[in-house]
Amino acid sequence: MFRALIVVAILPLFTLTAVCSAQQSANSSTATCNLEDGRQVRINYTPVSGKNERLPNGKPWAPGGTPMLLFTEAPLSFGNATIPIGAYTVFPIPGKDKWSLAVNKNVTPGSAYDEKQDIARATVETDQVPTAADPLEVAFAHYSSKCTLRIYFGKTATFSDFIAK
Repeated sequence: MFRALIVVAILPLFTLTAVCSAQQSANSSTATCNLEDGRQVRINYTPVSGKNERLPNGKPWAPGGTPMLLFTEAPLSFGNATIPIGAYTVFPIPGKDKWSLAVNKNVTPGSAYDEKQDIARATVETDQVPTAADPLEVAFAHYSSKCTLRIYFGKTATFSDFIAK
C-alpha cells in the first residue's frame, strides 16, 4: 500500500519532468564537439529566424532573448584567455564587418548582460556566404584539440577557435 502511494505521488513528477524537457529541447538546439579523450564542449542556443530577429550592431546578442550556453569538460583557450571547466553564457557581438564573441561567467537565467563578468572576448573571423542561413545555425568543427565554433545567421558566417588544454 505504501509503495503504491509513493508511485502515485512520484509518477506525476516524472511526467512533468519529461514534458518540460521535451518543451526545452523543442525550443533549443545543441552543437557538440567531442574531444579525442572523451571530454565534450557543448553549446545550447535558440535557432531564431532572421525574419523575426534583428541583430544589435556592436552590442551583445542573445538569440531569442536567451544567451547561448557553453558547457565545457576541458579547460579551453579562447583569444588570449583561458576558460576553466564549467558553464558559461556566450554572446555574439555583431559588427558591420567583423563580429566578436564574449564568454561570460554569469549563467543566472534572466539576468542582464554584464561586461564585467566576461572571462574572454575576442574578434572572430567573419565572412559573407552566398546562401542565407535561416534559422540561426551553430555547429562545431573538430580537429585535434581544436573546436571551431561556427555561427551562421543570414549571409554572415563566423568562426571562433576554442583549443582544449
